Amino acid sequence: MRMIGFDPHVSAEAMRAGGIEKIADLHALLAASDIVSIHAVLNDATRHLIGGLELGLMKPSAFLINVSRGAIVDEAALVVALRENVIAGAALDVYSREPLAHAGHPMSALYAMDNVILFPHLTFYTEEAMRRLTEDTLARCLEILEGRPVLVKSHDPRLRAQRQGVVFSS
Repeated sequence: MRMIGFDPHVSAEAMRAGGIEKIADLHALLAASDIVSIHAVLNDATRHLIGGLELGLMKPSAFLINVSRGAIVDEAALVVALRENVIAGAALDVYSREPLAHAGHPMSALYAMDNVILFPHLTFYTEEAMRRLTEDTLARCLEILEGRPVLVKSHDPRLRAQRQGVVFSS
């Protein structure tokens, strides 16, 4: 399988090391992809990164997967795109308003669609992920208890804005 990716903050070399071909333009990536899987932090630059225009650029046979943050996708535009078969389907684990509900939710219509898979914000929950989270949490606690700077691995700008008592991984 050819894996392509778009991230303005990751070099082509780093992507290549992960087996991914870097695409410099999001719209080009969307037009070329059979499956678009979103893995991004939510900030001003990524809010509604995927809207009606972007969904319209995708192949009618393409699927959208969002396991990052609901608001990265314009969810109203997604409901329309799915209803009108602009894209083939979607798998979602995150929503702007959680929890998702059968009624009274802006995305309730998704429950009636055969081309949609809905998860309750749990796709991260694997044995490996829980082990890593436990190990990282205990390591950060030990750093605090020993009076050492806390290691921040995330590239989330809210965490990277800290200036005291932290060290950053690359």
